[in-house]
Amino acid sequence: MYIVFEGIDGAGKSTQIKLLKEWLEANGFSVETLVEPTDSEVGKLIRKMLQHPDAQSDKFQMTLGLLFAADRMLIMDKLEDESKIFISDRSFISSLAYQKHADWIEVLNKYAKKPDLLILLDLDVAKSVSRTSGKDAFENEEFLTGVKENYLKLAKKFTCEIIDANNGVNKVSSDIKKAVAPYVGLCPDCIL
Repeated sequence: MYIVFEGIDGAGKSTQIKLLKEWLEANGFSVETLVEPTDSEVGKLIRKMLQHPDAQSDKFQMTLGLLFAADRMLIMDKLEDESKIFISDRSFISSLAYQKHADWIEVLNKYAKKPDLLILLDLDVAKSVSRTSGKDAFENEEFLTGVKENYLKLAKKFTCEIIDANNGVNKVSSDIKKAVAPYVGLCPDCIL
């Protein structure tokens, strides 16, 4: 199974992925986590470019689209392993939500694996900005409001569970477990 966590910056994806991985492993599943961008050389270049002041310009957006798609293809073979549950921190859906030129982004990611389950951590934009403290050029209220709207539209295209990420860590984790349980054959009322 391929589970993807999405949401605006600061939504708690890393924390919740760790908690879900621990829970699934405690229930006997083999789990591997992934992060986009990866730690490959392409991923390192993406991280560097995201800090550039012109990261939102058309030129940079086109280049980032290509780089994200290339970086993503490096993990596609891994996802064929049916003995594991893969949990990813972001996917091509992030590119659709964050980047311009959505039609082109879709073409670039034509061969990217679609998630079996998308978990969208829905966070208030003001909370996102206060949590992220300007790591890159995308972290401002105006931009992230548009990204959040994009995510909510994209959620309708995929098998998606929208989780309120404004709650405390334990409540969010519990909501995620209840959402994931039926997909992996666990009893949603018997959450550990």
